[in-house]
Formats: sequence, C-alpha cells, structure tokens
Amino acid sequence: MSQASADEAAQTVLVTGAAQGLGAIIAAQLHSAGWRVAVSDIDGAAAQAVADALDASGATACALTLDVAHHAAFETALALLQARWGRVQALVNNAAVTVATPVMDIAPDEFQRVLSVNAGSVFAGSQVFGRHFAANGYGRIVNLASLAGQNGGTATGAHYAASKGAIVTLTKVFARELGPCGVTVNAIAPGPLDLPIVYRTVPAERMEAFLRNIPVGALGDPAYVAATVAHLLSPAAGFVTGATWDLNGGLYLR
Repeated sequence: MSQASADEAAQTVLVTGAAQGLGAIIAAQLHSAGWRVAVSDIDGAAAQAVADALDASGATACALTLDVAHHAAFETALALLQARWGRVQALVNNAAVTVATPVMDIAPDEFQRVLSVNAGSVFAGSQVFGRHFAANGYGRIVNLASLAGQNGGTATGAHYAASKGAIVTLTKVFARELGPCGVTVNAIAPGPLDLPIVYRTVPAERMEAFLRNIPVGALGDPAYVAATVAHLLSPAAGFVTGATWDLNGGLYLR
C-alpha cells in the first residue's frame, strides 16, 4: 500500500481526558490498532507528552488542550482535527473529575462542576462530533460511564455517580438520534480498576476485604476497558448501539 493510500485508509479518533490514567491507556491501545489519535486534556503539556510517546513526529498522534466543560471547545477541536487530518470517525468521551465529598456536604457549585465536566462533556461532544459523523454517514462514539452510575455507589462522590448515570441515558438518546445516520453510540461502565484512584479511595487495610466482595477476586485491568473501546469503534460492532457494556468483575449483574 502506498503512503497516500495508507493515509486515506487511516481513521481519526479524539480521546478526551487522555493525558493520564485510563484515557492514556485507551489512546495507546487505539494508536497501536492503527488509529490516528488526538490526545486531548485540560492539561495540554501532559497531553503533548502522551502524544509524543505515541508518535513524536505528529503524523499519527497529536495533542489538543481541551476543557470539556465548554461546548465551544469541542467545535474548536473538531475544526483543528479536520484541518490536520480531514474526516474524524470516532470520539471517546473519557474525561471526568472525581470529588469524594459526602453527599450532605456537596456545595451547589461543586455539584454543577462535576455534572458539567462528566455528563455535560458527553452531551457537548456527542452533539458536535455527532453532527460531523452524521453528515459523513459514519461514526463511532464511546462514552465512559461507571458502575457508580448503575448502583448508586458514592465512594467517588454522589455527584460523580449521578453524572455517570446521566451518561448511560445520554448514550441511549444519542444512539436513537444518530443510528439512522450510520453512527453508533455506546457506553462502558467499568467497576474498580487497577488504577491509582482506587488505591486513593480504598484504604490499604480494607483492600483485602474489598477484593473479596468482587466475584472474580481482583481489580479490573484497564487494558480490558481499552480493548472494549477498540471493539466498539470497529466495523465489527456496527450492530451494537445504545448499549452499556459492564466491566465490573461481577459486582453488578443484570
């Protein structure tokens, strides 16, 4: 295959909140699968470091400073990616903030901030990129929800749980709206993963008991989530839309 035809065949994905943690792992998985990856984050320098690690030349990876709490930021990001690589085929809404404030102590502005970043970004990104995908007759959107949004767990904050529950509903709404246009919209709801946030949330002296409550007896490997994202972005998942995929080790069964 010539370089020109290879460039034409490559697909572009924007991953939000990808400067660290699960977002960076997802970005790396998609890049290794042949995607051109836009690593976006409010921390532009950290996003650039992740993008450079994927491809320092910038040919197949780039960084975008993106504050997902602002609708217009998604419009700017889309315009930049179109100018750089042409069509964009996929969006992974991963960005989120976690504030483990007890529910009775959550201030109104803190509640609004968490909802704006976590759920508002899914609305804004799906609307802006969804229009682009619909106009081109093809697209994939994957939203990162959470077990907390399904079982009402508040260890990571009641506002976090509420925002993740909203993501499950928004996924269904956009799936219905965009399905006739060749666009699929799905969510993934991870349970506790082997990531620093879990170790900050669960004290070391409670970890053994915590693991016993997980039917598979272990924290989830973030690579499982990244692999599921890659599958849902692939042509093989073209008949899956409006679904929430549970990756929780058996903690939540339905």
